[in-house]
Amino acid sequence: MSTNSTNIARGRVQHIANTIGGHSTHLANAPHRVKSSNTAANRSELNPVHFLARSATVYPTKLAVIHGSRHYTYKELNRRSVALTYALKEQLGIKRGDRVAIIAPNIPAMLEAHFAIPAANAIICAINTRLAPAEVEYILSHSGAKAILCDSEFQDLVTGSSLPKVFINDSGLASDPYEQFLTKGYPKADSLGWSGLEQTDNEDDAISLCYTSGTTGKPKGVLYTYRGIYLAALGNAIEAQLALDSVHLFIVPLFHANSWIFPYAVTAIAATHVMIRKVDYDLIWDILLKENVTHMNGAPTIMIQVVNHPKAKKLPKPIICTVAGSAPTATLIASMKELNMDICHVYGLTETYGPITKAYPQREWVDLSPDERAKRFARQGHVYLVSDDVRVVDSESKDVAWDGQQVGEVVFKGNLVMKGYHNDPEATAKAFEGGWFHSGDLAVRHPDGYIAIQDRSKDIIISGGENISTLEVESCISQHPSVLEAVVVAIPSKQWGETPKGFVVLKPGLSPNKIVDGPQLIAFCKERMAKFKCPSVIDIVGELPKTSTGKIQKYVLREREWKGHTKRIN
Repeated sequence: MSTNSTNIARGRVQHIANTIGGHSTHLANAPHRVKSSNTAANRSELNPVHFLARSATVYPTKLAVIHGSRHYTYKELNRRSVALTYALKEQLGIKRGDRVAIIAPNIPAMLEAHFAIPAANAIICAINTRLAPAEVEYILSHSGAKAILCDSEFQDLVTGSSLPKVFINDSGLASDPYEQFLTKGYPKADSLGWSGLEQTDNEDDAISLCYTSGTTGKPKGVLYTYRGIYLAALGNAIEAQLALDSVHLFIVPLFHANSWIFPYAVTAIAATHVMIRKVDYDLIWDILLKENVTHMNGAPTIMIQVVNHPKAKKLPKPIICTVAGSAPTATLIASMKELNMDICHVYGLTETYGPITKAYPQREWVDLSPDERAKRFARQGHVYLVSDDVRVVDSESKDVAWDGQQVGEVVFKGNLVMKGYHNDPEATAKAFEGGWFHSGDLAVRHPDGYIAIQDRSKDIIISGGENISTLEVESCISQHPSVLEAVVVAIPSKQWGETPKGFVVLKPGLSPNKIVDGPQLIAFCKERMAKFKCPSVIDIVGELPKTSTGKIQKYVLREREWKGHTKRIN
C-alpha cells in the first residue's frame, strides 16, 4: 500500500472514531472498541455490555428509548450509560465484584444501569419496588450492596440504609439528582469512552443478582453470569423474532429477572425500548396505537386486562406478545388473535434467566379447530435454541414416558441455568442435585416431545388419592364467557383430605343476565370435566392477589383457607 493510501485509510478510521464515539478523538474511544484483557485472537469473553457498544456504533442515530416525551438515540443511550459507569467508579468507588442496588420502575435510568453497572465489572441488583422497607433492608444486607440508585417515588424504602444513594427524579432535567450524577461521568465518557473501561476477563463471573419473591421463606438471590445473559438475550431475540424495526413495550418490570433479559435482547438488535413507569392499561393502549409497537411481554393476567380494556381495538398490524407465568387459555388466545396479537408462549423461572422453553407452532396446527390449536399453544414446548435439552423425570431421576400421561419434575442444565444462589450453598446444592436444576414444576411429555406443565409441586391437589391439576381446572372455568380471571387452590376436606376451590373475577360491565355465581360455574365445570376435579366451592371476588408482574399469588389464598389446619403451607 502506498504512503498516500495509508494516510487516506487512517483518515477514514479517524473520521469514524470522531463520528460515533461521542466526542471521542481516538479509534480506541469508538463505542465498539470495548477493552478486554483477553488477548487470544480466537476467543473473546461473552459480554452483553458489548450489545450497547455495537448498536451505538452501527446505528448511532437510531431511536433507542421512548419514555413519554423523552427520546434517546443509541448514541445518547451509550453516552449516558458510559457516563454512569465512570460516575459509579469515581464518585462511589464501585469496584469489580461490588453489588450495586437499584430500586426503580421501567425508566431510562433503570435501562442504563443494566449496562453501566456491568461495564464497571460490578453486579446489578434490581430490587422489587413493591417490597416493604424491611424486605428491602434484608436484600441490601444479604446482597452486600455497596451503593443504591433509587427512584424518588420509592425513597421511603431506603431511608433506614446508611449506604451511599443516588436518587432519580425521572425528569431528564438538569436539576434531577440523577442527571447531576451523570455529569460527573461525562468528561471521561466523552474523552475516553469505552477505552477507559476494562471489561470482564471471565464470562462466568456474576453480572446480575435477582431475588426471588420469597413466598416460601426469605428470598433467594439468583446469580446470572455474563455468558448466561449474553446467550439468553440472543435466544429471546430469535424466539420473539426481534428485528431492527421492532418496538418493544416494556411491561414486565426490569427488576423481575431483568425483564426476562429483554433489555439486552432489544439492544442487541438495536430495536426501540418503550418504557412506562407502571402498568397503566389506558396508557398501554395509547402507546400501542401511537408508537407502532411490535412486541410486548406479560403474564396472562396482564394480557386479560389488556384485551378487555375499553380502548381495546384491532391493531393495524400484528404484534408479538410473549406470554409466561401460566399457560394462556383458549379464550385468551382467541381474544388476543381478534386484536391482531400473536402469542409467543414461553416458560421459565428466575433461575433460568426467565424464558427457556417455547411452544413452537407447527404448520399442521393451522388445520386444527381453534380449541385444539389453543391446547397445543398452551403447552410449554421445547427448549430454546441456545439451551441444552429439558427433561421430565420421575422420583428416581429417570425420564418419564413420552405418553402425555406420566407426571414428573421438569429439570434443566446448560447455558440458561443460573450460576447458583448468592451466599446459600445449601439451597444451591439442593437445586442442583444430580447435576440438573430442579424446577419444582410437574409436567408430562407428549409423544411429539412437547412438555406440558401440570402444576407446581406445591400447587397440585391430592383429593382422595387423585392428583388434580389446578391449571386444568382454571382453564375449564376460564372458558365461561363471563369469567375474566380464575384461580384454583386446595382447601381442607374432611372426606377427601383436600379439594379444589375456585376464586373468580367476572368481566366488568356484564349485563344482569350474564352475571353468574359460584354454583352456576361449578355446574359449567361438571359439564366439561370429571366431577372429582370440579371445585367444591367457587367464590366470586373483586380482585386476586398478584405479584408486581401480574402473577397470581396462590399462596396467599392457600394460607387463608388453611388457617387453623395442620397442612404445611408452601
